[in-house]
Amino acid sequence: MVRFIDFFAAFLGLLVGAPLFAMLLLLGWFDTRAPLFRQERVGRYQRPFVLVKFRTMRQGTASLATHLVDASAVTVFGRFLRRTKLDELPQLWNVLCGEMSLVGPRPCLFNQVELIAERASRGVYNARPGITGLAQIQGIDMSTPELLARKDAEMLKSLNVFSYFRYVVLTVMGKGVGDRVIDK
Repeated sequence: MVRFIDFFAAFLGLLVGAPLFAMLLLLGWFDTRAPLFRQERVGRYQRPFVLVKFRTMRQGTASLATHLVDASAVTVFGRFLRRTKLDELPQLWNVLCGEMSLVGPRPCLFNQVELIAERASRGVYNARPGITGLAQIQGIDMSTPELLARKDAEMLKSLNVFSYFRYVVLTVMGKGVGDRVIDK
């Protein structure tokens, strides 16, 4: 059922959002000359997949967990994209392809060894990674691997259609704040 909802929502989002995508691609091109950002992430069953987002940081920024990135790497347009969560929209393509779900644990980088081990020990990788989830709604980012993995497992055990839509609505309304660049 969730896969059907994911597919339908992603298809509809990509179709209806096409003009917005085109405008953001154009503005992103003026901002960084490379508006799309692609990065290999840990997916379901710990298989790699390429996550797609709108670029929010300057080209050449180190491939680190977001909480470790220097806030000065984020462009002015990138701050807008992050604040409005528009940077996440291209992940609808990942959802459409079945690599991600709208709701699930945020996919991490392969160099986040501690988080990968914590999630693996809790069976989190049996689910598709998601654009949003319980940890993001509660403001938990990847800087606390054990807590994040615990919240991911908690979410997956209790995930149903109601909570799925609840996480999506809360994120759209601005509640999701996990995985943010921290001003130092």
